[in-house]
Amino acid sequence: MWTSPDPVNLLLVDDHPMVIEGLRSLLQTAPGLQVVGQAGNAYAALELVKAHPVHVVLLDINLPETDGIEFCRKLKLVQPDIKVLGISTFKERSYISKMLEAGATGYVPKSVGRDELLQAIREVAAGRTYLPADILAILVQAPPPGLPPLTRREKEVLGCIAQGFTNPQIAEKLYISQLTVDSHRKNLLAKLGVKNTAALIKLAVENGLV
Repeated sequence: MWTSPDPVNLLLVDDHPMVIEGLRSLLQTAPGLQVVGQAGNAYAALELVKAHPVHVVLLDINLPETDGIEFCRKLKLVQPDIKVLGISTFKERSYISKMLEAGATGYVPKSVGRDELLQAIREVAAGRTYLPADILAILVQAPPPGLPPLTRREKEVLGCIAQGFTNPQIAEKLYISQLTVDSHRKNLLAKLGVKNTAALIKLAVENGLV
């Protein structure tokens, strides 16, 4: 639990105003907690962190422009002492692992109850990792065996596809031709045994490839 006599200063980061208002309503009356700001994107959040003392950032993974995982990584470089609690509708192993690898101290689904959310915030504020039982169970599951290894470039292209980039955008990002991107895309479909991009992304997420 948070042992300081001062309240835990919270920053709420989510691009859905209704989610922000719901979280603020849940948390602003909780003893020992203080919501000091809210932001709908990473850039606004970073400005608030610079302007206010923040102990814990309640951070959604799915943000516009810069996703929560990348922002978490950047935030920990700028303010190493800040604790990040990831919160998301995503419960796939790859998202959870990447958020923790980026520096988050905990991860909870948006379906979590108020009492457990409060517990998670206080545990994270105290420097302890918090993972609900269902999230922990997902993490300890080994990814299914048998998938063929991907080359570095295939992984880069797959990551871009998963982020929703078009072939021209991928070509520009990776400094390769659109023809090469199309070739990689077709090779990925064949290599992983799926028929379309939606199935490719689903397989990649479920197996921690992105």
